[in-house]
Amino acid sequence: MQKYDKTWHEQDLADELAEYYEEKQLLKKWSELSDVVYTCTRGRWSGHDLDFPFSYTKFYLGIVYMIPKYSLRWLFFKKAGKKAGAKMPVHEVRNPKKTHKLHQIAERNNIDKKNFQLICEKQLRYWILLP
Repeated sequence: MQKYDKTWHEQDLADELAEYYEEKQLLKKWSELSDVVYTCTRGRWSGHDLDFPFSYTKFYLGIVYMIPKYSLRWLFFKKAGKKAGAKMPVHEVRNPKKTHKLHQIAERNNIDKKNFQLICEKQLRYWILLP
């Protein structure tokens, strides 16, 4: 994963927190909590001192959801990248239901955008992903 400066991670955390507070549905709120956990741990991994904004209980609840959510996405993109002929394995955890994110991933991995999008759309028909 690419490392960014502290300001980037703080903004990313602020964006994820806004999505968390906006969500009302329980499962989607849990999913947003996992995104907050991921964003916080990613910032720490990048060497920045980011405080988790909630209790440790919520941190662990977020991890329980985060691990399968991001593992399934990681496997999804690894398989899609292989089908698209990527020279290196594609390691991404973005939401594959968002076309603009698929195009960004394809660009970063030197894959044809339209072909990658078609492969991902076909794969989404049977692939189990958590929201």
